[in-house]
Amino acid sequence: MAIESALTPASLLQLIWLASPALPVGGFSYSEGLEAAIDQGWVQDENSAGDWLIDQLHLSQARGDLAALAQALRAWQTHDVARLHALNQWVLQTRESAEFRLQTEQMGRSLLEWLRNQGDAQDRRLTICAELSPTWPLAFGLALAQHHAPEREGLLASAFGWAENMVQAAIKSVPLGQLAGQRILSRLTQEIPAAVDHALSLDDLQRQAFSPMLAILSAQHEHQYSRLFRS
Repeated sequence: MAIESALTPASLLQLIWLASPALPVGGFSYSEGLEAAIDQGWVQDENSAGDWLIDQLHLSQARGDLAALAQALRAWQTHDVARLHALNQWVLQTRESAEFRLQTEQMGRSLLEWLRNQGDAQDRRLTICAELSPTWPLAFGLALAQHHAPEREGLLASAFGWAENMVQAAIKSVPLGQLAGQRILSRLTQEIPAAVDHALSLDDLQRQAFSPMLAILSAQHEHQYSRLFRS
């Protein structure tokens, strides 16, 4: 593997920006099954919320979306449209509930609109991305490619952005205090590097999306009586 150069200050700031929960893509409005787990009584305090999110990081994010993101970044760098289409279809086909599919589609569209507003309107990749109707990993991969982000740092930024949104979901729905949320986030940041390294090591045959209980919870959430989040 080629040795990647250190991030420039401008590139580092772009990664921080992309990882921010303030990025207007709607990530704050999803709990990804966490709210349903709370409703079922499986998550009820700081420890169980932290355990839940760490499991989701390793069993779902690292094996699925983060791995797809790494491969999408490489495809954007080489302008491999066929590969991008295949990855996008894989993400759509592995959404096990209507909520999860709507989330990846909505966040992908919103990030593409943000990129159009921020980037070079002449960048052909923006047109290609729109034609593909991008899922979240595909659109985020384009954002990383546009800002020349190294693979590992790009995935670290993506994982941290996911972690911040999920911790905020836990704070609101368990509910928890802000300090408890920060302790959970600290636990997640210790786990994220290993999750990213695992994602980077996977090929197509190893990449997977198999979290049946999470899918069941998401389907149940669609009919949950009281809810704060869209998933």
